[in-house]
Amino acid sequence: MGQALRIKSCDLKVARNNEDHHTKEISSRRLVVRRGQPFTITLHIRPMVRGFLRALKKVTLVAQTGKQPSKTNRTKVKFPITSQGNPKWWSAAVESRDFQSWTVSVTTPADAIIGHYSLLLQVSRRTQYPLGHFTLLFNPWGREDAVFLENEAQRREYLLNQNGLIYLGTSDCVQPQPWDFGQFELNVIDLSLSLLEVDKEVNQWSNPVHVTRVLGALLNDRKERSILTTSQTQDSEDMRFLYKRRGSLPILWHWLTGQGRQVPDGQAWVLAPVICSVLRSLGIPARVITIFDSAQDTKGDLTVNEYYDKDGLQTGENQGSRICIFQVSTECWMARPDLSPRYGGWQIVDTSLQKEGGANVLVTCDLVPVRAVKEGALELNPAVPALFASLNASCAVWIKDRDGTVVRADASPKYVGNNISTKGVGGDRCEDITQNYKYHEGSSQKRELLDKVWKKRAELGEVNGLSLSSETSGPLYMLLHSSSSMPLDGDFELDVNFFSHTSEEKAVELLIGIQAMDYNGVTTTQLYKKKFFLTFQGNEVRTISISISSFDFMQSPPENSILRLTAVATHTDPEISYFAQRDIAICKPQLTIEVPEMVRLYEPVTASIYVQNKLDSPMEDCVMTVFGRGLIYRERSYRLGSVSPGNSLYRQIQFTPTQAGLQRLTVEVDCNMFQNLIGYKSINVVMPVSPA
Repeated sequence: MGQALRIKSCDLKVARNNEDHHTKEISSRRLVVRRGQPFTITLHIRPMVRGFLRALKKVTLVAQTGKQPSKTNRTKVKFPITSQGNPKWWSAAVESRDFQSWTVSVTTPADAIIGHYSLLLQVSRRTQYPLGHFTLLFNPWGREDAVFLENEAQRREYLLNQNGLIYLGTSDCVQPQPWDFGQFELNVIDLSLSLLEVDKEVNQWSNPVHVTRVLGALLNDRKERSILTTSQTQDSEDMRFLYKRRGSLPILWHWLTGQGRQVPDGQAWVLAPVICSVLRSLGIPARVITIFDSAQDTKGDLTVNEYYDKDGLQTGENQGSRICIFQVSTECWMARPDLSPRYGGWQIVDTSLQKEGGANVLVTCDLVPVRAVKEGALELNPAVPALFASLNASCAVWIKDRDGTVVRADASPKYVGNNISTKGVGGDRCEDITQNYKYHEGSSQKRELLDKVWKKRAELGEVNGLSLSSETSGPLYMLLHSSSSMPLDGDFELDVNFFSHTSEEKAVELLIGIQAMDYNGVTTTQLYKKKFFLTFQGNEVRTISISISSFDFMQSPPENSILRLTAVATHTDPEISYFAQRDIAICKPQLTIEVPEMVRLYEPVTASIYVQNKLDSPMEDCVMTVFGRGLIYRERSYRLGSVSPGNSLYRQIQFTPTQAGLQRLTVEVDCNMFQNLIGYKSINVVMPVSPA
């Protein structure tokens, strides 16, 4: 039989198959297909007469993956070439044939193991012909696949779009940060599968839940090849690059090779878009979400206790729980056959679990259904109580007196998790998805759910003794008001409003402070402090207004662009402290990009970039960096010197688009006064006009 059949070559039809499988952006040379969907190959054979038909009926195909392919763990499969395929299992069906070639349609099952495969033709027990290699991915277009996503626009956004937006800032001043997911860049699939190879349970690589947990745990592992540095190892060079995180590929490359620069621990939010990139590259729909004002490290408690002194500075007590300014997380889409069918859909990739698991990395990452968090299904998953509390807790403020005593401050209730944002489908708009995670604040559903959770935790003996039941109420009411951001080019107004609802005269000491903050909710440097001594008459309404020059702050700008405003008022009869706070963002100068919204492939384009210096001092050592996949080959940097007050930084650049479709031009400006001023513009690159 081996003499009756000889293979000349095999055409994997890469261009056609990759087009059909939505993988043409990944490669034009390698065959990359999605499971559960047929792909076509053509076998070219040497013309034979004797034994040809007999050989045709007995040949089989062999597909194998992994370092030690085995039939027992489904990493090696053998299947015949027949006239009719089997859509439920590995199969091959002849589409057409003659004495010189066979065109064969190969079908993989919708639950096949993903990975790099070798494809062979076996004509006898000892004779095999290697036909080539292919990479098999999850398939959101396949209805039988666990990651099937019904909506085509969502598939294109959450799987095929490489231009992302990460939302930073504060809940009242959301600031979009462009991000390059780069899931189709050269070798990203190889990087992702190399990460997965740390896991020895290759037979579980058919399960997207298992694959996601492994990848999430590995990328967040602080013991092995960590992506993050620790605060002790951050040198001055690390701090220079604190904000220079534009995409996932350099970070992935560092993890795999140990080459390149680690991410400073203070920018741990970049892990979420990296995980998102890896999942998308393997065919799992994923997106990055930002939860503003989320309660962290609560251990399920529904009250976060914050401690301040009378100057409005955090005391460092009880730092186990706190409210983060923002938390960036990853969601992925998949069915959950291991749970009730109602818990399929969006899952939170929770890498916050801190357990000693030995060789089992899965104990440090889990997938939590978004619906379970909204419904408060505490028993479903060990991570649900903490996630539920992070979105539904209230904050209690305690003031530490100079003698060391701690009393509950009279403060307006502060709730968390009321702004959860992600990039909208098919555009650059910000989409609010808070309703996916929680019921509206003040709604009957929210009240009933909180009562249920409180009772459940009380039954388990897990309720924190410091609860909102100890809330105080004094004879004054205080409210802090300001804009949501502080501009760099002018004065900043801050108002503290008082209402005395007593007939007695009250002497009050008021201290207004401003501190720099990390995004994780930890205050750093105090930048401003001013004290007032006030006397209120009965039933008096008064506003204390102050004007602060932002120039004073920018003499030594904080590393992060978030400020906490605090107001602490104290009177002694009786001894009551009043507290109010507001978190605001520093508003950088506006960067303007003028470029046509639609350009043609391979035709030169001119873009104009402007930044006006409205500051009272020169912008020195200005450097502009321009980049954009499909628009500019590698990134370009321009040293522009200084820009005097009142003048503008201006630069024209030319580029020639090399990829059709919706692309993004990104411009970054750094100077002595600020870092990482970013602007971006979406550009639709269309095909050139055909000559008449």
